[in-house]
Amino acid sequence: MKVRPRTFVVLCGFVPTIAAALLCLYRPALLANLEYSVYDVVMRAAPTRPPDARVAIIDIDERSLSAVGQWPWRRNVVSTLITKLRDLGSSVIALDIIFAESDRFQADGADTDDVLAATLREGHVILGYALTFDKVNTKASACVEHPLGLAIVRRDDDQGYGPFFKATGSICSLPVLTQAAGASGFLNAAPDPDGLLRRVPLLMELDGLVYPALSLASVLAATRARDVTLDIANVNTATLVVDERRVPLDGKSNLLAHYRGVKRTFPYFSAADVMSGAIPDGAFHDKLVFVGTTALGTREVVATPLDTLFAGVEVQATVADNLLQQDFIRRPEFGVTVETETALALGIAGILLVGRFGLLWGSISITLFGAAVWIAATSIFTRYGMFLSPLYPTLGLGGALAAMTGARFAVEHRRADRAVQDKATSQRLMVQSLLSLTEVRDAETGRHSRRTQRYTKVLADQLARDPRYAARLTPDYIELLSSLAPLHDIGKVGVPDRLLNKPGDLTEEELAEMRKHPAHGRDVIVNAQRDVGVHGNVIMDVAKEIVYTHHEKWDGSGYPQGLKGTDIPIPGRLIALVDVYDAVLTRSLYRRPMTHEQAVALITKGRGTHFDPAVVDAFLSVSDVMARVSAEEIAEEARHARGH
Repeated sequence: MKVRPRTFVVLCGFVPTIAAALLCLYRPALLANLEYSVYDVVMRAAPTRPPDARVAIIDIDERSLSAVGQWPWRRNVVSTLITKLRDLGSSVIALDIIFAESDRFQADGADTDDVLAATLREGHVILGYALTFDKVNTKASACVEHPLGLAIVRRDDDQGYGPFFKATGSICSLPVLTQAAGASGFLNAAPDPDGLLRRVPLLMELDGLVYPALSLASVLAATRARDVTLDIANVNTATLVVDERRVPLDGKSNLLAHYRGVKRTFPYFSAADVMSGAIPDGAFHDKLVFVGTTALGTREVVATPLDTLFAGVEVQATVADNLLQQDFIRRPEFGVTVETETALALGIAGILLVGRFGLLWGSISITLFGAAVWIAATSIFTRYGMFLSPLYPTLGLGGALAAMTGARFAVEHRRADRAVQDKATSQRLMVQSLLSLTEVRDAETGRHSRRTQRYTKVLADQLARDPRYAARLTPDYIELLSSLAPLHDIGKVGVPDRLLNKPGDLTEEELAEMRKHPAHGRDVIVNAQRDVGVHGNVIMDVAKEIVYTHHEKWDGSGYPQGLKGTDIPIPGRLIALVDVYDAVLTRSLYRRPMTHEQAVALITKGRGTHFDPAVVDAFLSVSDVMARVSAEEIAEEARHARGH
């Protein structure tokens, strides 16, 4: 079935559009990094919100180490820091620090671990620990964590799917400290495969119990939350309900961190200032304070979409801030459906516009659709905290545009090829028509003209190896030249039959009349050009050169113009030799046909007088090939004659 070009272009656009929709549904791992990059672009484009004033970071920095001493500090020093923070009004103190070993020092004869434990018993302190995921269980029997009383509600049918990462063990502070604190949270946060931290787990499972992250445990303590429920919608979406707060999570209880900016966006206070009393009273009133280390050699940094050197303690502060401000980033349950439908709808709209208004206006429309998708994604992210990926609609639009553009070029290329073929066919038809006219007047002249075509191709190919002729004799030009070679004697249609068919030698007057045939041939072509209105046509120009100059001689003794040397066009120089070679081999005009060797000798003798020396040299290089072509042509004509 024949398809119209525009229909073909439109159909090509549907393939990438449908492919983009399928990719959106199945989310291949191959495109994961690209999805991450798109998410980062949208996040960076959206304006950031200032951090919550209730969150602060106490920084054990280089200045603190210089003032107090090298890290780790003695436990009684840590106890003093916690006491001062409590005195300054902190509602909750979250320690992004693990005290896994006993202190080696004593203070006033007392065990410093006991001193710190006594301070922890006064409340409002959350200790951090790390969950491990080794194949071998590394959980220490003396480790004390504080599980979360969590109700789980499932709305899906996949009861075998686990909504948490399952740890095998933990690395925690000394039992005397964890028991004294009464609350703790894990510090784990793993980056995505491309190395950037975008999501942070709020809940994890260990030995069948569910544990909170340090940030979540701190907010639960600060807000005195009582009811905590995990509502599981499907394998990709869940919601953590904390009293009236609803926290959107993914299928593994991860929260997409809504970063407030680059590193140190949160207020940092040096621990040295806290210890020295430089912080004014009430500075941390009702604040959730995270204590962590950023001093060189002690700090833990991660890369985020907004910064490559983000302190681990600030990650905990960011998550706590998100929980307090409740401006979460979430992937809606219907996200994949919306993205798939958008990819299909915009792709089809763009394709139809191309079909209706053409590729130019369709391309402009598709580009505008693509820009609108990104603007809409950024606006929705900013206003509602909802991430709807523009990736797959963009892939669909871009793929459709590329496919339709490629199809359009293919159609145009095919049209151009067809035009070239039509032109070549017309050219062959023209040559054939003129040859047929010549054969009607003189059968031998017609056969002679046909044979010159192959001779010209062989000779021109060889002459093209000469650097002086290589630029002119390109493969396309040689093809044109050989195809037009049979026209060299068309002017003989204007010569009277009594001269064409005269068996004997011509008189001087008759010879003069015969020598008018180049001019007759040229006039045929010129008149045809004038009647059609074609000027500057390469084909016609080459044809005129062949017809009008093939009887010119290198020494200037030829006709009709008496041109000499390089004034003779190259087509004329080539056909001059080919014309003589075939004539002396086959025609009775020169009394009796010569042998190939005699023809070669005759042409060699005419080097520099009748013929261009370079053309003769090329002929001598391929004389064996010319002889074979001559034999094949004569044999073919004989078979053709017998067939008739």
